[in-house]
Amino acid sequence: MSDYSKMTVAELKELLKEAGLPVSGKKADLIARLEEDGGHEDVVEEVDEDIEEEDWDDSEDEDWDEEEDYFHVAKQKPQLDEATQAALDARKAQKKVQPKFRRQEWFRYKRLSRTGWKKPRGDDSSQRKNRRYRSPMARVGYGKVASVRDFHPSGFQEVLVHRPEDLDDIDPAVQAARVGGTVGGRKRVLIHERADELGIRVLNRRRGV
Repeated sequence: MSDYSKMTVAELKELLKEAGLPVSGKKADLIARLEEDGGHEDVVEEVDEDIEEEDWDDSEDEDWDEEEDYFHVAKQKPQLDEATQAALDARKAQKKVQPKFRRQEWFRYKRLSRTGWKKPRGDDSSQRKNRRYRSPMARVGYGKVASVRDFHPSGFQEVLVHRPEDLDDIDPAVQAARVGGTVGGRKRVLIHERADELGIRVLNRRRGV
């Protein structure tokens, strides 16, 4: 059986493409897929056997193995002043000590444990009456720093966009785009392309787009 382990990930993927097989996965997955197919062993045998093992650079293989399908994702960082950065750090510290707000009877019904917070309104509600051993309720005192209340955890101010033209009013230094949930796939691609041109980060960018 041919030794696929001496080939790079790029070469293995070329063989998979010629065989009409999927090219996703780590190097071990690619080798297993080729061995199961068995139709390209003659191509593998043409690899120069005179190349010594130390000549092979495995660093490229490791980079490919980190992600199954490589795609571009903008990772710009915001330009924040000291006051804003301090407010974000304070909000992060507050969030660590904040309790998790759960719905009433969340431990009894699985569907309630998967939903968000809802204020209890029953007259005999133990949670509303603050009885012991009940989950805490969301109150005004748990509020975060007001100056960065609507900021993304990365530090960007979120701007909702629905068209590529909406990106023209965004400041890439302090603002980032969030594509609306009703935007279709074709227009989303146009928004991503326009965002790359302007250097704007898209917070809810999808894989492969």
